[in-house]
Amino acid sequence: MGRGSGNRGPAPFGRGNKRRARTREQRGTHRMPARPLSQFKYMSFDVVGTLIDFESGLTGALAAIAAEKGVDFDPERALDLYRAARYMPGVGHFPDDLVRVYKVIAPDLGLPADDAHAARLRDAVPGWKPFADSVAAMAKLKGRYRLIAMTNAQRWAFEHFSAALGHPFHASFTVDDTGVEKPDPAFFRQVFAFVESEGAGKDDILHVAQSQYHDIGVSRDLGMTNCWIQRRHAQKGYGGTIEPAEFTTPDHHFTSMAELAEAATA
Repeated sequence: MGRGSGNRGPAPFGRGNKRRARTREQRGTHRMPARPLSQFKYMSFDVVGTLIDFESGLTGALAAIAAEKGVDFDPERALDLYRAARYMPGVGHFPDDLVRVYKVIAPDLGLPADDAHAARLRDAVPGWKPFADSVAAMAKLKGRYRLIAMTNAQRWAFEHFSAALGHPFHASFTVDDTGVEKPDPAFFRQVFAFVESEGAGKDDILHVAQSQYHDIGVSRDLGMTNCWIQRRHAQKGYGGTIEPAEFTTPDHHFTSMAELAEAATA
């Protein structure tokens, strides 16, 4: 499947999905061969969806409410509704915005749309778990690279996620710190400034993420080397993450953090 390199053209939309979006390569952008992983000093990480299994956390909380109410529950349908609600104009910051999101999607799921259940979805966030390979992979990578968290989550939620991951980060940037959300380039530029303060530069960073929309596309536009962790490789579509206008063929490509850690520490 071309793991570890973007040169073999991974299927971007999950198994069984037809390729619908143009890639940057189809627009004529020429890419040099990807730099070896061992040449980087830093790895920057999306957190929610790459390291923390937010889809299972979200659908698990909703499924518990559905079970209590005797309502049939379809996780993929819930993710579709979540994605649409989360990307409405003028939304709040994640995960406080889950209170609003719940009230938007609950009627379509047959769930009660009251304040108490809405708060319950948000309050479940501290219990969201890392993917099974995340903790060990980050511990392994921490021994060789400086790891930087780059998350659209608020600081209060990130602190729970960081603890669940074993506090692997050299530095962390949340939406509370940056004042903007990815894919805004301003978020990335604050990370560049931090790295420069330590005597390094943008070229010393490998950006690792599962979201084409929030991370892989913009990191390419900013001239970074990137690594796509295709968490939904065995599933159709983008789940709870917005679909990008165009697919970006990554410099490095793995379907798990375990694979990245193995390749980057070999």
